[in-house]
Parts: sequence; structure tokens; C-alpha cells
Amino acid sequence: MADIIVPMTIRDLTAADLDQISWSGTPSHIASVREQLGRVASGAVEYLAACPPSGLPVGKIGIDYALQAGAGTLYQAAVHGALQSCGIGTLLVAAAEQRIRARGHDRAELGVEHDNPRARRLYERLGYVAYGDQPAEWDTEGPYGVMVRYRTMCTMMRKPLASTACPGPPPAG
Repeated sequence: MADIIVPMTIRDLTAADLDQISWSGTPSHIASVREQLGRVASGAVEYLAACPPSGLPVGKIGIDYALQAGAGTLYQAAVHGALQSCGIGTLLVAAAEQRIRARGHDRAELGVEHDNPRARRLYERLGYVAYGDQPAEWDTEGPYGVMVRYRTMCTMMRKPLASTACPGPPPAG
């Protein structure tokens, strides 16, 4: 068996991409992503996409700068099911952390659902540490397209981000 290496570009997700990310969730999720993209111009959020040479998004992640002072909060992360465990989530988180540092923030935070141990293992491998639990809820489609309130419990995790600034010369003397 031969490995195939496909280059991946991380870029801003745009409204033009929304028709291409149905793999990431229900129509109400896509509507939520659209709503979040509306907050990009204000600087409150950034939304990133991972794309192979085709330019079509195969992974996405949002960063909210308004939720926690001094932090970027990662949210709505997803990778196309056929491409999970290929390193795309790791690339997206690293790019998000770089954006957070570029804004002068010193940590990244996120919530991961209790029933998503695979994602939690990824975040732990990337240096995130649990600090508590928090309930979360949102509207989604239920059977027959009826909107229902989805309720879950999330483990809250954070990671301190080292500055990328170059240190100055050593002190004289």
C-alpha cells in the first residue's frame, strides 16, 4: 500500500463555501455557520476552512474572541467523516491557535461534548486540559425536520499559548 500525500491549505471560510459543507451538520447547523460568518466583519470571530487543491472545504473551525477575555474560543470544529484521523483537525487547531496568538491572546479554550471521546483525545494530545463541565444547548432538526432543543454536557478545556514574538537580544553585562 502506498501513502498518498495531499497538500492542505488553511484559509478563511466564506459564505460561498456553505453549499459545500453539508457534511458538517444539519441545515440548522449550516444556518448557524452562516450567522457566525456574519460576525467576522466585526472582528468578533474568525472561521477557518481546510481545503485540498480542489479548494473545497473538508474541515472547518470557528474562533470566537468575544466569549472569554484574553482567549479565543474554538467552536463548531468538524472534519469530513471520510477524512477524519488524517491530521486535518490537528492542522485546523494549530492554525486557529496561530490566529489567536496573532490577536495577542494568551490561551485557547473550547468545550467538547461528553459523548465525543475521540475529539477529547485529540484536544488532550494537542495540550488542552480539562477545567470543568458546562451544559450546552442549541436548536437542531429532529425526526421529520421538526426543530428540537438539543441538550448536552461539555467538558471545558483550555491551553495556554506561548507568544510567537521573537525574544530581544540578551541583556548586556
